[in-house]
Formats: sequence, C-alpha cells, structure tokens
Amino acid sequence: MKTNYELRYAAHPEDAKHYDTARLRKDFLIEKVFAADEVNMVYSMYDRMIVGGAMPVKEPLELEAIEPLKAAFFLSRREVGIYCVGGSGTVRVGDQEFHLNYKEALYLGRGDRKVTFESDDANRPAKFYFNSTTAHCTYPDKKITKANAIVAHMGSLEGSNDRNINKMIVNQVLPTCQLQMGMTELAPGSVWNTMPAHTHSRRMEAYFYFDLPQDQAICHFMGQPQETRHIWMQGDQAVLSPEWSIHSAAATSNYTFIWGMGGENLDYGDQDFYAITDLK
Repeated sequence: MKTNYELRYAAHPEDAKHYDTARLRKDFLIEKVFAADEVNMVYSMYDRMIVGGAMPVKEPLELEAIEPLKAAFFLSRREVGIYCVGGSGTVRVGDQEFHLNYKEALYLGRGDRKVTFESDDANRPAKFYFNSTTAHCTYPDKKITKANAIVAHMGSLEGSNDRNINKMIVNQVLPTCQLQMGMTELAPGSVWNTMPAHTHSRRMEAYFYFDLPQDQAICHFMGQPQETRHIWMQGDQAVLSPEWSIHSAAATSNYTFIWGMGGENLDYGDQDFYAITDLK
C-alpha cells in the first residue's frame, strides 16, 4: 500500500483575488482523491480538516497517521467521516467491522485504534472518501445510511436545482465534536447546487463531486460574493472552500456531491445568504 499526503495553507481573500487559474487549482482543487491501492489525503490549514480517499484493490489499506499529526494513530486526536462512493467494502476499526454499501456513511470518534479499508470485490473496488477534523472528546462510532438521514428537499426542476440534501453526519443524527457531513443528490435535469449561494464565517467546507458521467464536467464557483472565481472539475474530485468563500456549482449533467464542514458551529442553518442577482 501507499499513503500520499500534502499540506495546503490558508489564503487571505484579498490575496485570492489575484490568483490565476493555475494558482486557484493548486490551492483549492484536490484532483487525485482515488488511486488503486493508495490512500491520498490533503491536510488543510482551514480548520485543520483532512480530505482524502482510499481505494483498496489488491490489498487492505490502512489509514495511517501521517507525519504532520505527530500521533501514534490517525484517530488519536481526530474524528473522521467516511462515505462509500464505489463498490461495497469493509472498514475495520480495532476489533469492530463496518460494512458499507454505495452511498452509506460511517462516523468514527477519537481514539487510539487501527483503521483499515477493504473491498468486497477487486473487480469493483470500494472507494472510501473521508473528511477528518480535530476532536476534543470521544463520541461513539456509528454507521449511517440514507434511511437514518434527515432529508431536506430543495429547489425545483424549473430552477434546474431539484435536489435532496441528506444530512447524515450531523448533530441532529449523532453527536460529533465539530465534523458535519452530508450528501446532496441532484435529480435528472437539474445541475445547480447551493443556490442561492451562501458563506458561513464560522466554519470551512469541502465538496466532493461524483456520480458524474466521465465525459461531463462541473464548474465550481468560489470566492467572495462580490469577487467570485470558478474552477472546472471532473468527477471524483474535491475542492476546499474557505470560510470567506461561497461554494456552489453547475454541471453539464446531474450529479451527487458530499459536503463536509469543520469549525466552531454545528448549526447547519448558520449561513449568510446572498441574492443570486447580487453575485459578481
């Protein structure tokens, strides 16, 4: 197995105004989330969130404690949310086993224990996408399916944003220290997410896009409401969203995305909305 990681530093919004396409992609886009028999992750200085993916094919993969953590185990001072976005597989946590099917999630609380990922079928390998934030105490591990989620239906087909927001790893479903995650599914014919756009200065966010046909693309919008920027993305890619930035997208097809947040506020409704006509 192979573990890859990189550090991403925080950007001031005044500086980000001057970034060209290459710099925007370098600082905010996570192009390689999955590779066969690798664990890939980005350690972000935005609320110390780690965004990553594991794709076990020929062998189980361990969620290793990378050097910046200065810890014996990945979860020594962290919590993590994991989504299965490929074939089915198993997450082994100490002496526990959690089997995940497509679009099922798992929350793991802080604690010194080994975590490994394994696919059911090497011909259809599992893809485990994860977000991790620092944790001040330990909450119980729990598997979450869409049946456990709080589902909010928003938008309309006429507005090209008919979607279901599945709130899965949120404090209304289970206790966490600061991590909040969910999955938004867009209906066929809808392409816009998170519109009207918003910011939430008390927490950052990461978006992971999947369920997108290979020949299609997503345009992710970011930046301050009066100074927006965009990043073109493919499926199975993620993007970091600073606390000062909007996070929205439109694609050439419908798709699914996973949102993950870390910061000081667990209230999902803690948002500052901006009228569509005010965006620049």
